[in-house]
Amino acid sequence: MADVGKLVRRGVRAVVGAARAEDRTTLSGLLLAHLGPAGAELDVVEEAWPGYEHVNVQAGLDTWLAGADRAWQLVGVVGFQHRPFGLGELLSAGPEAQDPYGPRPGNASRVNRAAGPDGESRPCVRCGVYLVTEGPARTAVLVRGPEPESGLPNTTVQVVSTDPELAARAATEIRAAAMAQNVFRGQVLSFGAEVFGHGQTLLQFHRRPTLAADQLVLAADTLAEVQRQVVEVARHKEQLLAAGQHLKRGVLLYGPPGVGKTHTVRYLTSRLTGTTVLQLTGNALHLIAEACSVARALAPAMLVIEDVDLIAEDRGMHPGQHPLLFQLLNEMDGLAEDADVVFVLTTNRADLLEPALAARPGRVDQAVELRLPDAEARRALFELYRRGLEVDTSGLDDVLARTEGVTASFLKELLRRAALLAAQRTGTGPLSVSAADLSGALDELLDTRNAMTRTLLGSAPG
Repeated sequence: MADVGKLVRRGVRAVVGAARAEDRTTLSGLLLAHLGPAGAELDVVEEAWPGYEHVNVQAGLDTWLAGADRAWQLVGVVGFQHRPFGLGELLSAGPEAQDPYGPRPGNASRVNRAAGPDGESRPCVRCGVYLVTEGPARTAVLVRGPEPESGLPNTTVQVVSTDPELAARAATEIRAAAMAQNVFRGQVLSFGAEVFGHGQTLLQFHRRPTLAADQLVLAADTLAEVQRQVVEVARHKEQLLAAGQHLKRGVLLYGPPGVGKTHTVRYLTSRLTGTTVLQLTGNALHLIAEACSVARALAPAMLVIEDVDLIAEDRGMHPGQHPLLFQLLNEMDGLAEDADVVFVLTTNRADLLEPALAARPGRVDQAVELRLPDAEARRALFELYRRGLEVDTSGLDDVLARTEGVTASFLKELLRRAALLAAQRTGTGPLSVSAADLSGALDELLDTRNAMTRTLLGSAPG
């Protein structure tokens, strides 16, 4: 009898639900009430962006909604996951009419998207409908963030209006506002991809480094060569353009590991304040097209591709596809002459790049070789890395002579080991590195047992 009672109660609820279905608030009902009975016949205008642009789309949409004489109401959408739909479907039949668990009005859900370094973020609507009133016109805007787990990688905005011209204009204005409010502009960014997930392209923010010229120990002519091509062109761009000269340029930094290629990039990044810097490394090298697209849109920009030799012979995932290096060179060639975009490529293996670069002349304007530090540079590096450490330099000339062919990393480790030997010797109190500590640390690093350590630190084979 208890089971019979449950069945009766369930049947009553079903009958009551069916009887009240027409009274239930639906997205279709809200849209048609806002747009009028002819809403189902209105054209829908759509704009789409890559998923990582969600934060910029929200910024642009918020700016557009704040326009004069524009009032709006946000209707949250729940049950949207794993369901492809748009304003056309909501206005015509309404998915909720067939699926009570499909998209329906509810509280708007938001997700925090990165908007700057140091954890700065902006809440973005995951899926919602904005009902907009602008004079006599009625407009509806559906915004959907990316859902890679559902096969929907893009951020989309759909617009429908009782004034067809207003719908097209609104979509254009939202895109323009998204570009004007772009939070990537002037930032230091790196491209990457989810390690675990759906392969979604990610953009990460980084603090802009602060690096003075005296912290970059390079030969004076080498530093001047790099700075002229990257920094000085940006500084004098108005004069160059007025004289009919192009701004786009490419610089190749090459040399053995540990000679300061990455450090040089950090210095250039610190000098180009206000310039958007995009970095591509490792498993993000396949995102060349996306990075170039962002660089073009946010010029002035610097696109850094480290270890570019890794893509010199990569034929891509599909037969017939151009090598990624050729794709990069074609992207460089496709820039407008007045685009203030500089490409900085780094490599340890210039020999792998030479045939490809020769086949695409004119993309890289300057190749700069970075060499292992000479005696004078090693002395400067020693002074740079000792910082406030007290060191007896009476035997420094001998130390510098014995470190021929080492990198900056080797010298940095030499000082750390010497400081550790001093700490073990004294036990307590302020550190004071003796000449014997410095010589002992060097003997230890040059010992045959540390051959692999020397290799890892960039020392020439003993």
